[in-house]
Amino acid sequence: MNTSSGWDLVVIGSGPAGEAAAMRAAKSGMKVAMIEDQAQVGGSCTHLGTIPSKALRHQVRQVIRHQRNPLLQGVADMPDVGWPQLVNKIRDVISAQVRVRSGFYFRNRVQVFQGRGRIAGEGRVQVQDRQEREWLLETRYIILATGSRPYHPEDVDFNHPRVYDSDTILDMDHTPRNLIIYGAGVIGCEYASLFTGMGMRVDLVNSREHLLDFLDAEISDALSYHLREQGCTIRHGEEYEAVKADDDGVTLLLKSGKRLRADALLWSNGRSGNSRDLGLETVGIQANGRGQLQVDEAYQTSAPGVYAVGDLIGWPSLASASYDQGRFCAAGLCGEAPRQVSNVPTGIYTIPGISSVGRTEHELTEAKVPYEVGQAFFKNLARAQITGEKAGMLKLLFHRDTLELLGIHCFGYQATEIVHVGQAIMAQPAPHNTLDYFVETTFNYPTMAEAYRVAAINGLNRLRR
Repeated sequence: MNTSSGWDLVVIGSGPAGEAAAMRAAKSGMKVAMIEDQAQVGGSCTHLGTIPSKALRHQVRQVIRHQRNPLLQGVADMPDVGWPQLVNKIRDVISAQVRVRSGFYFRNRVQVFQGRGRIAGEGRVQVQDRQEREWLLETRYIILATGSRPYHPEDVDFNHPRVYDSDTILDMDHTPRNLIIYGAGVIGCEYASLFTGMGMRVDLVNSREHLLDFLDAEISDALSYHLREQGCTIRHGEEYEAVKADDDGVTLLLKSGKRLRADALLWSNGRSGNSRDLGLETVGIQANGRGQLQVDEAYQTSAPGVYAVGDLIGWPSLASASYDQGRFCAAGLCGEAPRQVSNVPTGIYTIPGISSVGRTEHELTEAKVPYEVGQAFFKNLARAQITGEKAGMLKLLFHRDTLELLGIHCFGYQATEIVHVGQAIMAQPAPHNTLDYFVETTFNYPTMAEAYRVAAINGLNRLRR
């Protein structure tokens, strides 16, 4: 075993959280090592999760737009596009991301060790690569950024070729006619919209009574409506009893007595932190039942000098938030005051998309805050009419007395982009965080951002009734 000493920071995991931590520390002059057990940097975000699913969504949207374009009806036949063809198309995006991310490590002189990393005691990290060569890195600090993986119940056979999770679905080599998705969280809803967009019949099984019940109720209802309109059957309040897979398909037995049959099953019911085999026991750290680690406000675990960020610590489990957690954690090691991620916008890449930031109507009602609503329906916006993307709305929640912006909820075309306009205003100190900004500011026309002016005027008109 080769021993390498003098490291300031060793990061395990090169996803968004680990990369951000490594770059922040390196730019402050720290000697940083990155350990990644995959052949390329980027983590699950780049290779299995965020980037592939969003690239797939773009391709499916292109197919849908072609099919709906009246100028192309009868002019150009749309070739049959199957799942393997779509997945193959996104390989270029993944490769481009790997090139960009690899450049970060090279330019900032962060040494990347390709291998499995585990803690080997206080201030020590052991690395073993695929050729079974070993290194022992001695360091001042350790940051764990190993991410998460799909949760696998023991009674479901994930080795069967017709049973997939959100990682292995990218390896599916055929295009099923119908599909069962068990789990209607963010990932389940995103894939449901992808597959229905391809013309498949989808059964989406939800253990709760509403889709994504952390969303504003009106937005959740809109998502349900559009998924059903696209051909998705949503089954609320259901839990599985058993999964039986054979050569011809998969049968999902529900506790309610229902039996669902399809060509394949996508299991999308939660994720577990990648804390297994990290050597946590050598420094006295214990993960919870979901494999996640508890940290303090500086992202430090119960062991001195050992920190954790990203999906490994649970909420909010978003790539955007993980970047900030990694950056804030490393900044703390460089002497800055501890910072926590706050006001994280929700971005859900269904078709149409969803994004929100701030409080919902239910939360404001529970808190007895006197609020009002301003709405802009996309079907009335010139830009939406031009693009044909008329489904959706922008909803602003604001204080009746001060006009302070309290929540932004968007459903439809470019929702994840539109939300940032309002997010920037919400972050301003009073009195600059009010509805007045949208009324007094001139927006480009025609644009989707103009929805803010329309919604603000709609809300103010409600006060004048």
